[in-house]
Amino acid sequence: MRFSFAATITLILLTACSNESPSSSAITLPQAEAGRIQAHIQFLADDLLQGRDTGSEGYAIAANYVASQFAQIGVQPAGDNQGYFQDIVFRQAYRDMNSPGMVVHTDVGDETFAFKEEFVNGISLSSTEESVTAPLVFVGYGIESDWLNHHDYENLDVNGKIVVALSGKPDSFPSEEGAHFSSGDEKRKNAVSRGAIGYITLRTPLAEATFPFERGLQTLHMPSVGYLDRDGSPSGSFPQIKGSVGLSIDGSRRLFELAGRSLEDIFEMIEQGESPKGFDLPLSATLSQKSRHQTISSPNVIGVIEGSDPQLKNEYVMFSAHLDHVGRSGGDSGDTILNGALDNAAGVAALLENARLLMTMADRPRRSILFVIVTAEEKGLLGAEYFSNNPTVPMRNVVANVNLDMPMLLYPFTNVIAFGAQHSSLKESTENALQALNLDLMEDPMPEENLFVRSDHYKFVQKGVPAVFLSVGFGSSDPNLNGEELFNDFLQNHYHQVSDSIDLPLNYDAGALFAQVNFMIATEVANADERPSWNEGDFFGTEFGRAE
Repeated sequence: MRFSFAATITLILLTACSNESPSSSAITLPQAEAGRIQAHIQFLADDLLQGRDTGSEGYAIAANYVASQFAQIGVQPAGDNQGYFQDIVFRQAYRDMNSPGMVVHTDVGDETFAFKEEFVNGISLSSTEESVTAPLVFVGYGIESDWLNHHDYENLDVNGKIVVALSGKPDSFPSEEGAHFSSGDEKRKNAVSRGAIGYITLRTPLAEATFPFERGLQTLHMPSVGYLDRDGSPSGSFPQIKGSVGLSIDGSRRLFELAGRSLEDIFEMIEQGESPKGFDLPLSATLSQKSRHQTISSPNVIGVIEGSDPQLKNEYVMFSAHLDHVGRSGGDSGDTILNGALDNAAGVAALLENARLLMTMADRPRRSILFVIVTAEEKGLLGAEYFSNNPTVPMRNVVANVNLDMPMLLYPFTNVIAFGAQHSSLKESTENALQALNLDLMEDPMPEENLFVRSDHYKFVQKGVPAVFLSVGFGSSDPNLNGEELFNDFLQNHYHQVSDSIDLPLNYDAGALFAQVNFMIATEVANADERPSWNEGDFFGTEFGRAE
């Protein structure tokens, strides 16, 4: 049992913090700082916390740990009721494993698809039992965008029908704008606005290579989650959609074969850079499922350091990081705890270190620094979305977001990837910080991962807040450690696995450097005369930017 170890680490950390000299440098991070990063990660990724699942006892321990760290170093509470917590009520929907059904109706009879082999079902947050029978319409990628001059629903009637859409987006789309339009929410909004009542996702070879269908089966025991709005309705639900499934590659091929079509022709078009056009399928289908609902609560943790400028202190530079992970795996033996050491104990550790550094500064930044540590990121960025819709400070006064999520602290990195920075003046602040630390900026090496829309900063971008989300790049100063290989190995073999733990060869000096880069970006923005601005003509600034 590792409880005693976690308690010991906490005691060491608290003792170290209590002996901290107030004259410590706000920029230079000595070796002791790496030790603090280590202590935070080792506590937050301990088995005691059982994977920090949203609403769990382990998550509550983690939230109290963060709040106690804030209180100790002097960060003021900025949550509800003059406390550190912003409580959120969630609805969980658990899949009835015996209920998922998919039957395709053809002119010559019915064909039943196999659950967990050919399809998995989506879980409804609106109803515990759903069934829908309707004709099928293939809608390409299911994307609608005037900005990109792409209209998959053109000349198609999907009213009262089940849409069949490819996963992902055309290769020709710019990475981050394309990630917005190809997100699940945007695709379902398109379907619902045109009257669709069901949704089937076809798996593509790229989707299979990025995240294999078999791997997704490991999470079938986990619930679908949405926070409850003030009227009691679950967020992110589409009640008009009465059934949804995702098909495996084999299931996708079989569906097209039943329609007298070849999915390989569609895949070939994609390979050639073409975007398949939609058409009616000579089929109908029945999709059915049952689920069990329950209600839980889980808080965001929010603190603030007041700025020194009498006017600018009413504006905020926001640090964000998600505290939750995904709890336990579906296994029934061995180690099943998904500790999430890099995802995202490491990001929270860097945030806490940044808070401590800011509190040791002789001259505080001119703008206030807001710390938003969110829950339910792994459930769909829900804690960030809840805060963006129910902010504890005016969102119009949040001038920038610096998001800390899953830094790959596996090697001494020499460059970073700055997701989102190129859309606003935050790129200059990022470059200034990197230059001061002799680090380089790296272009996104994996645009197919759509990382810009997959972390909490994106919910703030959608409220008009310019954001930067740093990831360590592939460069390594150690010739024996290949950064690209270690980065990709983590994504393939450790991401959302029990092996994302402190047993990994974590590089805590890299953690200190990562914290320092983010610290320097935030302090430059907080001390600037002008707030950050979106680049002229930028999609995200045009779509979400605010008139100031």
